[in-house]
Amino acid sequence: MQTNFTAEQLADPHVAHSEKILRTCVHCGFCTATCPTYSILGDELDSPRGRIYLMKNMLENDQPADEKTVKHIDRCLSCLSCMTTCPSGVHYMHLVDHARAHIENTYKRPWHDRLIRHVLAFVLPHPNRFRVSLLAALFAKPFAPIMTKMGGPFARLGAMLSLAPGKVPPRGPEPGTSFAPEVAPAGRVAILSGCAQPVLNPGINQATIDLLTRKNIEVVLPSGEGCCGALVHHMGKEEKSLADARRNVDVWMREVEDRGLDAIIITASGCGTTIKDYGHMLRLDDAYAEKAAKISALACDITEYLERIDLGAPTQVSGLTLAYHSACSMQHGQKITTTPKTLLKAAGFTVKDVPQGHLCCGSAGVYNIMQPQIARQLRDNKVANIESTNPELIATGNIGCMTQIGTGTDLPIIHTVQLLNWAYGGRMPDELIELMRGREVSDHLPEPSWMQAAE
Repeated sequence: MQTNFTAEQLADPHVAHSEKILRTCVHCGFCTATCPTYSILGDELDSPRGRIYLMKNMLENDQPADEKTVKHIDRCLSCLSCMTTCPSGVHYMHLVDHARAHIENTYKRPWHDRLIRHVLAFVLPHPNRFRVSLLAALFAKPFAPIMTKMGGPFARLGAMLSLAPGKVPPRGPEPGTSFAPEVAPAGRVAILSGCAQPVLNPGINQATIDLLTRKNIEVVLPSGEGCCGALVHHMGKEEKSLADARRNVDVWMREVEDRGLDAIIITASGCGTTIKDYGHMLRLDDAYAEKAAKISALACDITEYLERIDLGAPTQVSGLTLAYHSACSMQHGQKITTTPKTLLKAAGFTVKDVPQGHLCCGSAGVYNIMQPQIARQLRDNKVANIESTNPELIATGNIGCMTQIGTGTDLPIIHTVQLLNWAYGGRMPDELIELMRGREVSDHLPEPSWMQAAE
């Protein structure tokens, strides 16, 4: 793509980086075939190629974002399917991140839009605030259908309440704690506690800790660590996301320098995509560029780490048939496609691929709140494709997908690491207890074995 930025504009390193990305685009349109919003809306401006034109025009003319540009950029899920498809290697993620920051700095949104974005940025990255908000949502949840029908700003409130769980689980492992194996550790890792996930499903990190310590890995949840910054990053709140990144880099580097780390384990793939990009996000910060690059190199999804160690033979071979939903941040953001399925198959599960598995479920951070109608259609399409495989349950590696898909199906949806923990001698996920009680117990799974694991 030909660009016409001035030398003065290109002196800005953010603009210079985006200009290089724009120049790699050859207008081929392959991205339109795999873009979820284009598949639904059929509008060229709701495809990656169309959005690239809008971003180029906005940045090249050095003008404030206008309503039309904001509308179509806001509809982008940042699912990054276009990056998987693109034959030219266009780094759409960095381009749209820059555009969102430009929008945040130059465009004044309607008051109700600003309000809900402020509330989400104030609540979601902070576990205690999020927990209190979910407890309050229990009382308002019955009004969700009414708000959804009212449309407009109320539809977002309805979506928010619909996504809230029916109960808030007890607290799980807290930052500032560590877990040592019974024998001399063969490795040492840190786990990202996260923000929304430990409130919605603390069992995910607990299962990770249980599995790793049984495999003689010491696990630490460093004190002072917090949200990875992804939620505000995708809202264009660049300074806030960079502050989150710097805080986490400082915390993890102390662990590296103190006793060393083999890896920083991420159990939410959306967070993993962002942390692996810390090196880029902080590349212009002389005090953090080198440290951030080291942290990004240490970051890995839990399935990537489990692939490195010897899990041995599974102790609970259930034979359950599951549909594996590959989160966009997993398959497109981190390019992890086969590892989770390989691990699940080795653990004794029958794994089904989901038709049109490259298309987003509509979660995408807070997208299912900000764009509820599009998100709902994407969810329904995803659920239909999952259920077409006739699975007994769904496995995935991202809490956002679990929440989104879970609102559209009665199938149990369980994190990959919880299933692996169970298969290798850990506790049965609560979501499976009812399913297993109603399932005919096979010879290789005597009732006392799995029932004891569920206790």
